[in-house]
Amino acid sequence: MEVLYPHCAGLDVHKETVVACVRHMTDGTVRREVRTFKTTTTDLLALSEWLASEGCTHVVMEATGVYWKPVWHILSDGDFALTLANAAHVKNVPGRKTDTNDATWLADLLAHGLVRASFVPDAATQEQRGLLRTRKQLVRERASHVQRLQRTLEDANIKLDSAISDVTGVSGRAMIEALIVGETDPARLAELAHRRIKSSPETLREALRGRVTKHHRFLLHLHLKQIDALDEAIAGIDAEVDAHVEPFRAAIAQLKTIPGIGDLGACVILAEIGTDMSRFPTQGHLISWAGLCPKNDESAGKRRSNRMRKGAPWLKTTLIQCAWAAARKKGSYPQAQFQRLRARRGAKKAIGAVAASMLTAAYHMLKDGTFYQDLGADHFDRRAKGTATKRLIAKLQSFGYDVQITPIAA
Repeated sequence: MEVLYPHCAGLDVHKETVVACVRHMTDGTVRREVRTFKTTTTDLLALSEWLASEGCTHVVMEATGVYWKPVWHILSDGDFALTLANAAHVKNVPGRKTDTNDATWLADLLAHGLVRASFVPDAATQEQRGLLRTRKQLVRERASHVQRLQRTLEDANIKLDSAISDVTGVSGRAMIEALIVGETDPARLAELAHRRIKSSPETLREALRGRVTKHHRFLLHLHLKQIDALDEAIAGIDAEVDAHVEPFRAAIAQLKTIPGIGDLGACVILAEIGTDMSRFPTQGHLISWAGLCPKNDESAGKRRSNRMRKGAPWLKTTLIQCAWAAARKKGSYPQAQFQRLRARRGAKKAIGAVAASMLTAAYHMLKDGTFYQDLGADHFDRRAKGTATKRLIAKLQSFGYDVQITPIAA
């Protein structure tokens, strides 16, 4: 097999150590040397110097949690062509796994060009990605604390979430704070509701009639403090994201023209895929990387599963949320696509297809520097006019009508 990189190295990265294998191909002879370094900054700098002294031009490492990032950052300052490999794509033969063998195997694969490089964004995109992923985790934690708050109210037989839509809104928070300080009169608690609350005063009074103990008040106070702290942290992340959004501002303006995508959605998408679409040869590669296409699961000529493949979870969840918003926009292509597919495949399959279409549009917009142009709700009818005509004729005939088609003169 042809050797593409005669002087390369493979790194097996762990939390505390890095096993490095340097591979040289000289006059048809392979020479290897393996060394182990610690993951401290001093040792990683020594690793970089050793690889440079050996004349390595290409270095490959596996994506192992977050442990590869410090190694990548230090080696990126050198004159190496770095490759990040998906561990599932470079798995060695089972039964002979050691750190030395793993590093040697990576070096051999890289030398013959058999490693598919994973997408590693630039520094600015990585920073935005880290902030927005942390924000999403904090939003999930906040939702968990709201659920715990509701469970505490249910335990006290306070049916507040049945009477108002948001127990942490203006009205709900005022009532919960009153419960915490010891107010138990349902009438006085109901008077704290905002005038725009749809529930009647009688409904609110019945919902607020319960048995609140000192234990319940302590838990309610605890969860409210946690929710306030998370709100403050989320606001801080939003300010930090906005302070460093300038390199992405033009791309955000482009993506916001897609139905269902707002400021936050556009920021998350750009933080995950970047602005340079040359990393993905085609739109299909991007959709596959995001996990918005069916996986390949076929045996003996039979398709065993058409579930979506695993992909980028942070990007996929955001796109699915945006797709639900786009499917509710009246008179748009995403809504027409969703309605058309839902009748045959169900809502989940349909919304996945809408998300894939939105990502396809984003790919071409970022690649060509264009804005979104909606195909219209009648796109599928215009594309298959003859099929639609036959379907409508058959429908009228089923109602007992004899139909004759006469084209309108132009």
